[in-house]
Amino acid sequence: MNPESATPSEASVGEQLSYLLTLSRPRFWLYLAGPVVVGVAYAAASVDDLFTPTTIALFAYFLLPANVFLYGINDIYDREIDAANPKKETKEARYRGQQYVPAAVGVCAALPILFVPLVGTAAVPWLVAFLVLGAAYSAPPARFKTTPFFDSLSNGLYIAPGAAAYAAVAGGQPPLLAIAGGWLWAMGMHTFSAIPDIEPDRETGIRTTATVLGERRTYAYCGACWLASAAAFGALDVRLGALMLVYPALVAAIATASVAVDRAYWWFPAINTVVGAILTMGGLWRVLYG
Repeated sequence: MNPESATPSEASVGEQLSYLLTLSRPRFWLYLAGPVVVGVAYAAASVDDLFTPTTIALFAYFLLPANVFLYGINDIYDREIDAANPKKETKEARYRGQQYVPAAVGVCAALPILFVPLVGTAAVPWLVAFLVLGAAYSAPPARFKTTPFFDSLSNGLYIAPGAAAYAAVAGGQPPLLAIAGGWLWAMGMHTFSAIPDIEPDRETGIRTTATVLGERRTYAYCGACWLASAAAFGALDVRLGALMLVYPALVAAIATASVAVDRAYWWFPAINTVVGAILTMGGLWRVLYG
């Protein structure tokens, strides 16, 4: 039985869990969990700080439950739009009104309450920011995803896991330049990911940064966000800035080459994983070798 089409009473627990796993977009898990690793690496004062109940809880939450929360809300409120989106048939799950999905989203939103005592007060604002922006992006009345430029700006939520992890380990807030650089990176990443949906969004009357700007100017917007991100990181450490230049270089190459954007879009999980791994290794080198 297909868990997407089955009613809650028909789908088995295994089928429901399988559907929720698909809904959580496993290929994008590291977009939330990866920043936790980076945040911990740069906040740690010693090896003992790397693996603690706090860091493990944060990584586990942002690896799976946070993705169920984030993408579950998206799918619930995009049900009518997604009915015409072919991507939902091939690469993602199509929400068909299964009642267990909102229930799972609610549980995943409430989970951080359990480990607030672990993370400390410095991290709490970032957990709240993630939940508020994650909900407001897709759910009315805000529904930032249909408001040009607010859709891009609100996607700074993707740095919240890393900032929360840094604050939990260090006991204080991450550098403002790191927050700015990460936020700008997330803005560019979100807007680039919206380019393949320009035509479907226009057909359904959805306005986004990408639909307003059009493909060519959206490339320029992403490049500007990523250049500014590299500049912010470079002000912290020139090596970080140099690494982040890979993003404006990539968008320039894609914009000028005969590469379909809906194909290039699927390269970025791997690219982001590599960049995140290099960032993490830089932080770990500081911990290990000072």
